[in-house]
Amino acid sequence: MKIPAETKPAIWGAVGGAIALAVVGFTWGGWSTASSSERLAKERSQNAVVAALSPICVSNFQQQPNAGAALIELKKINSWSQGDFIAKGGWATMIGSTSPDTAVAKACAEALGMPKT
Repeated sequence: MKIPAETKPAIWGAVGGAIALAVVGFTWGGWSTASSSERLAKERSQNAVVAALSPICVSNFQQQPNAGAALIELKKINSWSQGDFIAKGGWATMIGSTSPDTAVAKACAEALGMPKT
């Protein structure tokens, strides 16, 4: 089949336009692939869980008998190890869990380390 010479520029223009549309759509248009959308949804759900459970961890920490001494000890520890301190203390282990959640422990340590306003 012979393609007329006049249609070749139109075909190449359509191909170039499709490529340009895809580039613009994925960079500035807000388009995303299924895998990146899934990854973003998983990250947001994990952040929501941590945000919901960290106040419970803070409450558990503050309700212990020696909360003042434990808070002083927590503030002496460097920020990298504070989450481990909370996890080892058991305050980040939620009801029904057998082990502490490290993300909740880190968020709990950050909340406890913040000065009250």
